[in-house]
Amino acid sequence: MNNKTTNVRYLAQLALLAAIEVVMKLMGLGSVPVGPLYMSFLTVPIAVGAMTMGPTAGAILGGVFGLVSMKDAITGVSAMTSVFFQISPINTFVLCVVMRVLMGWCVGLLFRVLRRVDHKKSWSYFVGAMSAPLLNTIFFMGYIVLVFYKTDYIQERVASLGVANPLSFVVALVGVQGLIEIIVGCAVGGVLARAVASFLGHRAPAKAE
Repeated sequence: MNNKTTNVRYLAQLALLAAIEVVMKLMGLGSVPVGPLYMSFLTVPIAVGAMTMGPTAGAILGGVFGLVSMKDAITGVSAMTSVFFQISPINTFVLCVVMRVLMGWCVGLLFRVLRRVDHKKSWSYFVGAMSAPLLNTIFFMGYIVLVFYKTDYIQERVASLGVANPLSFVVALVGVQGLIEIIVGCAVGGVLARAVASFLGHRAPAKAE
């Protein structure tokens, strides 16, 4: 198959996964409000794209997720990020968009490493899928601690949670929500990525990176 056809296939797959992200968000399937945060399952299509199409696709899909989150911050849909936007629009953009781009890119890179040691091409899909919500939480909460931890808003949260340091704050705030994201992301993302990879394996592969 020539490069033109391969590129078209790659772009079509990327557009489809991006559309799935947007539809999930619009239908309320991708983000479930839990207190000041959202329990997000938008990392699933990002993981699928990163593992079956490569780190660049993961980064682009992460950017779609980030732009949706940024919109929530600007419009006030997300209580926490809307406060951050009032404090620093630039840092909020980095938090919502750049951290998600980095997450998608890292998932793709990690999966490349895992695939080399997973000779049966089985468990690597589930570990890769699990890494998406895990890295999303680490990057997102890590940047909050790095930039916004000393703000009045976060310090009020720290006091209400009765915690003494940034690590305990992250654990207390994310809690069960983060665990559910990881379990669902691992199960659903792993199954879908493996199925997509199997489907593509019998046809022309997506554009190589």
